[in-house]
This record gives sequence, C-alpha cells and structure tokens, in this order.
Amino acid sequence: MKYTDYYAALGVERNATKAEIKQAYRKLAHKYHPDISKDKDGESKFKEIAEAYRTLKDDEKRAEYDQLGVHKAGEEFSPRGDFSRQYEDADASFSDVDMADLMAAFAAARQGGAQGHGQGQARQQRPWPGQDFEIEEPVTLEQVYTGAEIDVSISVPEHDEHGLAHRVPRKFRVKVPKGAADGQRLRLPGKGGQGLHGGKPGDLYIVMRVLPHPLYRVDGKELFMDLPLAPWEAVLGASVKIPTLGGTVEMRVPPGTINGRQLRLAKRGLPGPDETMGNLHVVVRIEVPKEVTAQQRELYEKLAAEAGFNPRTHFDKFQRGST
Repeated sequence: MKYTDYYAALGVERNATKAEIKQAYRKLAHKYHPDISKDKDGESKFKEIAEAYRTLKDDEKRAEYDQLGVHKAGEEFSPRGDFSRQYEDADASFSDVDMADLMAAFAAARQGGAQGHGQGQARQQRPWPGQDFEIEEPVTLEQVYTGAEIDVSISVPEHDEHGLAHRVPRKFRVKVPKGAADGQRLRLPGKGGQGLHGGKPGDLYIVMRVLPHPLYRVDGKELFMDLPLAPWEAVLGASVKIPTLGGTVEMRVPPGTINGRQLRLAKRGLPGPDETMGNLHVVVRIEVPKEVTAQQRELYEKLAAEAGFNPRTHFDKFQRGST
C-alpha cells in the first residue's frame, strides 16, 4: 500500500500540538472546501486533509499512525507486526487499501477489543457534535426588497460506517430577510454536518451577498440612482417616469435643475430592520446629444446668440486680476 503523510497534508510538524493541528485543518478545510475552492483538485485535497485531521486529532489514532514509521509520501510499504495481524484479522490484505482504510480497520479492532469494557466502550461511543458549515449565497436587490424565498443548494461531507467522508447534495428553501445587508448571516439549526453516536448535528450558516444592480447604489437602506436629463428638460422642467423596486412612479423635475442635484423619493428605498423604509435619491446627470443634424445645430446657434447666458462670469475677476 502507499503511504500518506498526514502531517504533510496538514502542513504541520510531527510534534505539532493539537491546537496547531486544529488550526491548520480549519485553514485548509476552508481553502479547499468544494463550495468555495476553485482548485480543480479541491475536492480530493479536502478529502485528504479531512482524513488526516480525523486521525491526528485523536490521541489513540495518532499513536497508531506514528507507529507505522516515517515514509515518503506515496512510497509503497506494508505494516508489520501487530498492525498486519489486526488488519488480516479483518479478512483483508494490503494489496488494495489506502491509509484511510487501514486506520478504519485499526478503529474497528479497538472497538471490538473494547467490548465488555465499559469505560473503553463509553469512550468510543461518546456523542460527537456535527460540524458547522458556512456558504455564501448571491441575492438580488429585488429579493432583498420583497423578502423573497430562494433555493439554496449545497454539497456537504458525511461519513460512512468506516468514518470516510463523501459528498451529499442538499437543497433548502430559505426566506431572505427584508432589507438584508450584504454579509448578513442566516442560521439554519441542525442543517450542517451530521453528528456521530447520537451527537447533535451542526448548523448551516448562509451569508447573503447582495449582487450589484445596474440602476441602484446601496447605502444602508438608502438607494441612489442616476437620472439622465436632456438640457431642455433641465431648463424647462419635466415629468419623468422613475423605476423603483416597488414599481414605476412619476416625478416632477423642477425648471432650472442643475447637474448633480439630488431629488428625493421618500420611502422608495429598502426596508430597514425596524420595518421603516429608506428613500430613493435621484441624482441628475445632464446628457448632451453626441450628434446633431444641420437644422438642430442652427437652432443651437440661435439659442446661443439669443440666450445671453454665460456660466463662467465668475472667471472675469480672476482674468482681470491677472492683467
């Protein structure tokens, strides 16, 4: 069989403490979790570090593993002495097994030897709580505004009777809280990893990631959007239709509106935690036609001649002062 270096898999020294092993596992498990990692080999790496952690976090399993000796990763070797006899007692050979199978056989041999020994058996069967999981779920502003229900699909590791992890797909329907902020967490109790020996299952945490919107910018429960206006609309005033998350509303633009002015639509923003509504702030952006016809150019020239409007009159005092 081929040797798997569990210490190397976790990136720790052979004399690492339990705390160091746990810290290394948490860091790598988060990095290679199939729901997060973009590494094409992420799932196999996740399985490898999970197997390594299951062995090294347990004093008895770690002691048995250490007694196998030090070998190069991937090196062919055969356990000897008690290890060989324990495994052969389970009606198996070393020709087609991996390290996880071997450690599972050792655990089975320990459990069988503990029958009739109350204290040892109780230790083996001690309830073990399931693992908590956290995933990110994209949500739209429309879903945040209405508090819509969404389907969340995940794949979590579960352990078979030998303690080996395999992926199990799960699907949940959850309600997005109205006005949920980016990064807000939802807790689904008991929807995380399975417990062992009657242990309580872990929890699933869903982190809301609010997607960017093509129209709106978010600041808490306040929304901001740009309103393009033609020059004549800004000068003469206009009635324009504004798309909001709650539907289209008509808004009056006052005559003489300047570029950058903010017009407020009350209670057209996002709902807050106290169920009060934020506002929608409409920021005026005056747009100039990129192309004009000959007739339109002539009209603009007449307007320029008749208007007598100079937006740079305040430059005059600076120009006089420089002469």
